[in-house]
Amino acid sequence: MFRRERSIPLRGSAAALCNNLSVLQLPVRNLTHFGVVHGPSAQLLSAAPEGVPLAQRQLQAKEGAGVSPPLITQVHWCVLPFRVLLVLTSHRGIQMYESDGSVMVYWHALDAGDASLVQAVFARGIAASGHFICVGMWSGRVLVFDIPAKGSNIVLSEELAGHQTPVTDIATEPAQGQDCIADVVTADDSGLLCVWRSGPEFKLLTRIPGFGVPCPSVQLWQGTIAAGYGNGQVRLYEASTGTLHVQIDAHARAICALDLAPELLSAAEDTFVHIWKLSRSPEGGYVEVEHCHGECVPDTQVCGARFCDPSGSSFAVTGYDLAEILRFSSM
Repeated sequence: MFRRERSIPLRGSAAALCNNLSVLQLPVRNLTHFGVVHGPSAQLLSAAPEGVPLAQRQLQAKEGAGVSPPLITQVHWCVLPFRVLLVLTSHRGIQMYESDGSVMVYWHALDAGDASLVQAVFARGIAASGHFICVGMWSGRVLVFDIPAKGSNIVLSEELAGHQTPVTDIATEPAQGQDCIADVVTADDSGLLCVWRSGPEFKLLTRIPGFGVPCPSVQLWQGTIAAGYGNGQVRLYEASTGTLHVQIDAHARAICALDLAPELLSAAEDTFVHIWKLSRSPEGGYVEVEHCHGECVPDTQVCGARFCDPSGSSFAVTGYDLAEILRFSSM
């Protein structure tokens, strides 16, 4: 069971975007960082365990070429083996900062040359894999950036071509040294999932077809893909083969966020956040799912939800037209 804790105030509401909450825990300093997008700016907040806000910073989207102020699409902390970078995506480009947002170390402008006049240009979907950071694009491409141990000599090392529609989300997990391991999954607006093996050259292992609805959020758990869809379903697939393990009719409306730590958290536009226990049966190794907790956030269009610690003992929720981050912890 979870109970409501002290909320963290925001300067404005979170934008109505999927995956609109990023969380970075700093156990050494006993702090948790939160990142939320609102229009052309991103709010970064630091809070103590009891929810007392200690610091706030506001980042603006770099203008780039264009007349109107660019809108930010996502903010996300990427934990690499040797450093942590804060990545911000917008309709103009990709910005990478030191983890506290104090110094921008890299800027990649989006090239709208191959976009039609009626097509929106944006980047969306951010994840770290080893010493790479992957960022999804409106065109369906995924940009792979090679990140040095320090400094700003960041290089665009590869462009992955697996999708025909805009990328929605990217998930990764450590490869753990196994051969042909599927350690990156990308999702798009058509519901298609592409499964990759990371490395000096990324390799496409399999495609999992969509079924007519977008897939706004994905996660990877021990070689299993958890995918949340626009019809409220959560589906669990074997990453290496694309085999469907479990289908859960988890929500009544579109899912907007998934997270793992180690349980699975799902949040949707139906105002509910659910927590699911994932396990493998000892006999056949099949994935089993058990519902652990459901939390309603009344009269709120939920747009982001994340666990706040690796054990999954607390989670946070953002909502459109809600000028605070809601916090819940286990009793």
